[in-house]
Amino acid sequence: MIHQIYSSIETFKALKFRTGLNLILAQKSTGATTGQTRNRAGKTSFVETIHFLMGAKVEAKTPFSSPDLKNATFGMDLDLGGQQVSVQRENIPGAKFVVDGVTIAGTEWKSQLGTAFFELPANSAEDDKNPSFRSLFSYFARRQASLGFTGPEKQAVAMSHGDWQTALLYFLGLDWRLAREWQVVRDREKTLKELKKAASDGALGATIGTAADLRTQHTVADARLSKLKTELSAFHVLPEYRSLEVEADQIQTKLSKLSNDNSVDMAALRHAEAALHSESPPSHVDLEQLYGEAGVILPPEALRRYEEVRDFHASVLRNRQDYLLEEVQSAQKRISHREPELRKLNHRQQEVMGTLQGHGALDQFSKMQAEVARMEVQVESLFQRFQAAEQLEGTKTELDLERGRLTLRLRRDFAEQSDRLRSAILAYEEFSQALYEEAGSMTIDETANGPSPKFPIQGERSKGIGNMKIFCFDLMLMKLCAQRGIGPGFLIHDSHLFDGVDGRQIVSALRVGAEAAKTYGFQYIVTLNEDDAFKEKEAGFSVEDYVLPIRLTDATEDGGLFGFRFD
Repeated sequence: MIHQIYSSIETFKALKFRTGLNLILAQKSTGATTGQTRNRAGKTSFVETIHFLMGAKVEAKTPFSSPDLKNATFGMDLDLGGQQVSVQRENIPGAKFVVDGVTIAGTEWKSQLGTAFFELPANSAEDDKNPSFRSLFSYFARRQASLGFTGPEKQAVAMSHGDWQTALLYFLGLDWRLAREWQVVRDREKTLKELKKAASDGALGATIGTAADLRTQHTVADARLSKLKTELSAFHVLPEYRSLEVEADQIQTKLSKLSNDNSVDMAALRHAEAALHSESPPSHVDLEQLYGEAGVILPPEALRRYEEVRDFHASVLRNRQDYLLEEVQSAQKRISHREPELRKLNHRQQEVMGTLQGHGALDQFSKMQAEVARMEVQVESLFQRFQAAEQLEGTKTELDLERGRLTLRLRRDFAEQSDRLRSAILAYEEFSQALYEEAGSMTIDETANGPSPKFPIQGERSKGIGNMKIFCFDLMLMKLCAQRGIGPGFLIHDSHLFDGVDGRQIVSALRVGAEAAKTYGFQYIVTLNEDDAFKEKEAGFSVEDYVLPIRLTDATEDGGLFGFRFD
């Protein structure tokens, strides 16, 4: 139970509580709206103060976001783990909690509360697979800022199916892990729906492709990537690679020139040798015949002596042969002179090319690295597209099967835990019967979307009756928790719960709450407008017996919970 709340603000109205029903009444001035009572009388601010001390984040809709409360310290004495403890928190960003004089972080404080109230594993995080302390606790102090009075199964309008189904099954003592698994299915279905919509709109259809095509593309690209990585791992960087490349080019140029020169000389050599073998002086018979014929035609004085002509031809032939022989010898000499240089250059070329073939330049290595990185991105992209295509083509059937399996497991759990389910149904009907002649009921269907609670009652469209379904649900939780030995040991109802409820039912609800608190040993704290509390009377029950000495009012500047008004 909560023993008291207090603050370092001198004008703050410290509240002390007792066991059973505790009524915090507020006088609302004429013409004031429900919203105006938020920071004026302070009924809703009281609930927010409890949450502030129980590890809630400071949000914009709460009074603790106001600069007027900055640096103020708030405290509470409550029972925790069988003993009374004191907790304090300063209203500054990142402030820790002081529990019985020991400073601890907010996560540690919530972990202690989760273990003590709900038997959650120690140090369990808010986002792990277990129910979170904040999610469970908020059922016992519903917040108007979170629209916590919109339905029995939710303590905040923004709760996901997975969160409220987890809490419901946990409180009923059933297998709450089923709700987590159902949420995984819903999340996957949501992703699938978005992908299908994008594909049908043309945004992703061409981009994703078919699973079969993408499987092939990914397989080929991944093989190329593996090969490239292997080549990169065997790559050896040679610092003087570029200078050797230049040398190799120079060697090739010299070899080409030498080879060309040899080709020219070889051609000249062949021509000269051929000329040596083909050229010879005319035979003596031919010359004699020629001169004989010339003696007939020409006068004798015009003819030279035969011997002189023969000597002349012989001289010309000798000179020609000498020249050709000299050319042959020169060509052979030049070719012979080039051979050593050719062998030397060829040898060096083999050395350089062998080195270049076994090594690479640094820039080549960098290019290969860049190509590997590019291929990795491509392979990952193909893999993601392949997965998306598989989801589009095959996940729907898989998810339908998973829903079927979860539904069967839920039915089996309901059958195995039928006593707990029966206790919850009867407890809800018990409190509903105490309020209405025709009692409402609670049913929980095993649907393909998880457990689906319904709370049928006559006139349920009325806001007042809808709020009373929340009242019955919350008292049911308190009874179930008392039977299992879990829970915070207190239930807080803000006056918003009684909006639209007629005076007779308000008094009946207070009576039922007081009786349940006494029977099941919990503390029931209610904030209420004074005029609502005394609209009706009920025999054998006096509201005044449960009213706390301090009453809040919005009629004066200092009448609210904090003792001053602020925006």
